[in-house]
Amino acid sequence: MKHILLAGVALAFAAAPATARDLTIDDVATLSRVGAPAVSPDGRWLVWQQRETDLAANRGRLDLWRLDLRTRGAVPEKLVAEAEVNEAAPQFSRDGRTVYFQSDKGGEDAVWSVAVTGGTPTQRTHIAGGFSGFKVSPDDTKLLIWADRKPGAPSLEPALEKKDANAGSGRTYDQLFVRHWDAWANGDRSQLFVLPFGPAGATGSGTAIGGQLIGDTPSKPFGGGEELAWSADGRTIYFALREAGRIESTSTNLDIFAAPADGSAAPVNLTDDNDGTDTLPTVSPDGKWLAYMSMARAGYEADRQVLKLRNLATGEIRALTQGWDRSVASIAWAPDGKRLYVTAQDTQEEPIFTVDARSGKVARLTQQGVVTAVLPTRSGAVFAMNSLTAPDDFYALTGKKVTRLTSVNAAKLSGIDMPKVDRFSFAGANGDTVWGYSVRPASLAQGAKAPIAFVVHGGPQGSSNNSWSYRWNPAVFAGAGYAVVSVDFHGSTGYGQAFTDAIRSNWGGWPLEDLQKGLAAATAKFSYLDGGNACALGASYGGYMMNWIEGQWPDRFKCIVQHDGVFDARAMAYETEELWFDEWEHGGKTYYEDPEAFEKWNPVHHVAKWKTPQLVITSEKDFRIPYTQGLAAFTALQRQGVDSRLLVFPDENHWVLKPKNSLQWYGEVLGWLNKYTGK
Repeated sequence: MKHILLAGVALAFAAAPATARDLTIDDVATLSRVGAPAVSPDGRWLVWQQRETDLAANRGRLDLWRLDLRTRGAVPEKLVAEAEVNEAAPQFSRDGRTVYFQSDKGGEDAVWSVAVTGGTPTQRTHIAGGFSGFKVSPDDTKLLIWADRKPGAPSLEPALEKKDANAGSGRTYDQLFVRHWDAWANGDRSQLFVLPFGPAGATGSGTAIGGQLIGDTPSKPFGGGEELAWSADGRTIYFALREAGRIESTSTNLDIFAAPADGSAAPVNLTDDNDGTDTLPTVSPDGKWLAYMSMARAGYEADRQVLKLRNLATGEIRALTQGWDRSVASIAWAPDGKRLYVTAQDTQEEPIFTVDARSGKVARLTQQGVVTAVLPTRSGAVFAMNSLTAPDDFYALTGKKVTRLTSVNAAKLSGIDMPKVDRFSFAGANGDTVWGYSVRPASLAQGAKAPIAFVVHGGPQGSSNNSWSYRWNPAVFAGAGYAVVSVDFHGSTGYGQAFTDAIRSNWGGWPLEDLQKGLAAATAKFSYLDGGNACALGASYGGYMMNWIEGQWPDRFKCIVQHDGVFDARAMAYETEELWFDEWEHGGKTYYEDPEAFEKWNPVHHVAKWKTPQLVITSEKDFRIPYTQGLAAFTALQRQGVDSRLLVFPDENHWVLKPKNSLQWYGEVLGWLNKYTGK
């Protein structure tokens, strides 16, 4: 298969000089990261937040940048970039002259504004207790704030709590969640508040609009402004929320509610008839339609995401993409309201599609690469996109013509040779077509062979797709001299819902068969792969697969890297926080109702066959797959005398995010691979 390139938008880096070198994690850790773009209503200005790494402080810091889209040859310029201050989440005023943004200047978050042409920013809110995010109403007269407060809080004013001088440090709970992702529950909920907003800024402490609802909106841990929307007239707010209670840890039932912005009436549930997830409310330009994403099956977080439209006057609902076997990941209306722009995974890519608002007809607009943001304009759209060999940059879309707008990391990546990516397919389990890719190191001599890093993705409903990563980056492994092979086994996304569903109650079955056949297919196809010198690596479900491989495929690999993987299915069923995931994956019942469903694919039963040297990585703030699973795996290895090493991060969750920790992670992982592959 030919080298993967961004069709029509070849990277705008200078030709690599004779001294070109391979990519390293030190390069990746210091790259600029673009995000949260906004386009002015007239289509002239693009503004975004850009993250720069402060390695000494072991953190990232955000600035605001702008680009004049109408001036030929314009280059990005800093708009607001004060040292030691984070400026983020830009939004335009109605007339496009002002940019509102969130800043932590002074130590507490506030909404600020600045002229898009530049100038001195002005603070527009003074909210005690901080907040998480904001959205300005379409007419600039109201401000929607979401913030963590005690359930039922009437305003943003922090609750006054009496402290007992003799109280101990213990926490008490009467129901789940007691902890979620990486935080212990403290009784707060993310709630919505509306404040009057004018030339002098926001006034008062806000009015709560959630009524008696108890839950988090946006949802935790990853929800944001995409789960909230203003009506066109600014009188109503639409939001996604899963009602809390004793079933919260077993429910995926986010619903979309409508609430008057003045708090004069209780919110109305618009999707009460669906027990699956409903989210991403997006109002049409004329204010008549509410688009949203909907999953049909309750308790399943990876069901097909269908684009639906609700007539806001009549309540009529139409499922626009019911006949399209892909999952809508983002939604944006075209300015004329006749079509919607969506993104969806498709065979290792995540392109832009349009969906006709009347017929539901789908048309693909981009080809290779993963699109991470779409901003419709009168002439088409501005979007952000990355690939396996390039971090995010901005592009303009006119019809199907793509024009590159930025090369944010050109200077930092100058002189670096990126690896070559080859895609392949093969007949996997059940005779189904399965896709994978192989990444060839740029510096590998012609005719030479490279040891293999066989990387298994997590999810398990995920994909080893054509995307850039700041955690597991195939280009970094290739830069260290390893040819990366990854396979999108049964359970992966982007191939239709039946393929994704096939992993349920089948964790160690078809996926392992796909991995075995996929590695064999890749080594037979690509002569640069050293099939006899391979190590396997995986995190989350991929980490589970590493433990499963230890007992089921013990003679294939020189070494294994297992990160945050399930070791004992029974303990996992009781220790994890989002119970719906584990129960759905094993047939839909609890462990005590159907223990055999969990034990069938449990790595703990095959520890006696473990013999492949393993590096175990875990983190103390990982509540999804608790660190006790990693400790147990390490104990099993040590007790049997299998060469093993344990890496524990006390300050990370299910992901390793801090710059210095990322450097340490790659140092340990590549060191482990080097030890056993002879590199």
